[in-house]
Amino acid sequence: MASHGIGETFFRPDEHDRAATELPAPLINGLRRLLARAERPYLFLPIRAIQYLAVVEPDEVFFVDGQGGYAHRDGIGGRLIRIAWRPQPAGARRSLSAPVPSEILYYAPDLEPVQRRLVGEVGALVARHLAQGRPPPSDGRILPFRR
Repeated sequence: MASHGIGETFFRPDEHDRAATELPAPLINGLRRLLARAERPYLFLPIRAIQYLAVVEPDEVFFVDGQGGYAHRDGIGGRLIRIAWRPQPAGARRSLSAPVPSEILYYAPDLEPVQRRLVGEVGALVARHLAQGRPPPSDGRILPFRR
């Protein structure tokens, strides 16, 4: 059976705000485990309950809203990144079970409630994928958004 991928393009708008926080260790550890199993250096996690897509990379997890935020540049269209998590490297923590110091970057106003919901939804999604033993497929590219 032939397989095919759907390419995705994402644009990073100017940063609106950022906040220091801690993310749960099981969430970040699980994301890193899924990424280690991926065929590419990133993976996509659709969060259907809130219509967002998480894109997991080694140093960052970013989120796009499936219901809006689309841009075009040089004949290429793609979705706008809304929130990004930047966890500290694994070696910067006291232990693997300690919360992970992180920066949350917001690319639009009033996204704090979405951020809080993402933590729970992504945690459940990661646990489900780990239980299945395989990460979801990934194919995409990320471009800076220039106005």
